[in-house]
Amino acid sequence: MKAFLLFILSLAFVHQKADPLNPIDEVSSVKFIVKNFGFAVTGGFKGLTGAIKFDPNDLPNSSFDVNIDANTINTGIDMRDEHLRGESYFDVKNYPRIHFVSTRVTGSNKAGTFFVFGKLTIKETTKEISFPFNAQPQTDGYSFKGEFKLNRRDYHIGGSGTISNDVVVKLEVVAKK
Repeated sequence: MKAFLLFILSLAFVHQKADPLNPIDEVSSVKFIVKNFGFAVTGGFKGLTGAIKFDPNDLPNSSFDVNIDANTINTGIDMRDEHLRGESYFDVKNYPRIHFVSTRVTGSNKAGTFFVFGKLTIKETTKEISFPFNAQPQTDGYSFKGEFKLNRRDYHIGGSGTISNDVVVKLEVVAKK
């Protein structure tokens, strides 16, 4: 009986000390939608890195600390992308990374749906954000999907009156050990 209890305790210890998950950039996507002159403009970023600790049975110890390479912005139009990399938009020369770090993860009333709260840093500005996300187990990891809206002016991105202030960000992140 003592051996069985020690075995169970050792499994719990190993589970708590499990390695964090790493986002897999090649199969993940970080996309955005913003209106310009009333038309939807879509784009995305690559260069997703970081560490994710996620256990649906231990949400207080779950965390997300991820970065995006701002220089990878891609709207499908090279000239526009170069403009967006410039000082009045993402200023990638001085601020090469977009960073999100969670402050807490909670559950919801819907199975497989959770909420993440944290700090999003774009350029020199950090703001609190929160959004729901879904988590689906995969071999050696999880697939996360979430969506949130932000005001680009809160982060000093662009100044043109033709671009909507509201930007929708859609995340599909695969993370594995």
